[in-house]
Amino acid sequence: MRVHHDSSNLFLSGPAGRLEAILWTPTRSVAPELAAVLCHPHPLFGGTLHNKVVYQTAKTLDALGIPVLRFNFRGAGLSTGTHDRGQGEKGDVQAAIDFLAAEFPKTPLLLGGFSFGSWVGLRVGCEDARVSELLGLGIPVNSSNFTYLESCAKPKLFVHGRSDEHGAWAKVEQVVSRLPGENRLVFVPEADHFFTGHLGELDESISNWLLERHPTLHRF
Repeated sequence: MRVHHDSSNLFLSGPAGRLEAILWTPTRSVAPELAAVLCHPHPLFGGTLHNKVVYQTAKTLDALGIPVLRFNFRGAGLSTGTHDRGQGEKGDVQAAIDFLAAEFPKTPLLLGGFSFGSWVGLRVGCEDARVSELLGLGIPVNSSNFTYLESCAKPKLFVHGRSDEHGAWAKVEQVVSRLPGENRLVFVPEADHFFTGHLGELDESISNWLLERHPTLHRF
């Protein structure tokens, strides 16, 4: 997949100090239809903005001409602060949304998260009116409570490995079946939590959903 963006390494102002971030901005001059914030998996288990699932998702969005902001939660990479079990991290997500909304005013936002990043990020995305769509990858339903989504009617895509060790597929089905609004659940056969060997299917699932929802988007 060819690169179609300018890449900026920067620090955001977060509630616990600076947050390391990377912003990819499409090189074409047309105003973007969406801009996206992506949240990485659990930092205490090696999760950072460079995680391969988050990186692949960024590449998928970039290929559709969507600006993408990835950032490190507090205590991860060069971000200051210490891990706060998903509580303070909600403020980190809010800081990322605020930054991207200022960079692309009046542009609807997509909030995506993988694993721990989905549990924290989707909660904030549900509550922020600037976020129009949500993307949950490998939602860790075995250990985390996602009932807050039952009051969130925003369109949502969930992509999940059928062999995900942190989210039993039957439990994921149960969670999604209770949600209001438009929701799509895609299971990737034989894929584990990290979509090992199946990142192509992840790319396809996200692209297809967004192209259906936004017919003016196309791959570059």
